Amino acid sequence: MLKTKRKPATVGEILVEEFMQPMGLTQTALAAAMGVQRKHVNELCNGRRNVTAPTALILGRVFGNSAEFWLNVQRRSDLWEAMHSPRECERIERARPLNAAA
Repeated sequence: MLKTKRKPATVGEILVEEFMQPMGLTQTALAAAMGVQRKHVNELCNGRRNVTAPTALILGRVFGNSAEFWLNVQRRSDLWEAMHSPRECERIERARPLNAAA
């Protein structure tokens, strides 16, 4: 993955801007459709909860797309965060390929 300065869109941004707003969905209505508490949806929308495999399957079913779509959005955000965190970059730099470590 290329190290870019531009942070990718988060799950919450995609969920709100590309799905909820165009469809006129409230967090309460989405929570009811998903069969989860409104707090769950609120945390997703506000970036305080990551998409898990079960949540991705639910979102895919609700919006008629794939679980892979939601997991890929989460993956892009996770990778960007790891590559731009000084602490994580330090840990990554300490790792050595097996042929060099032996």
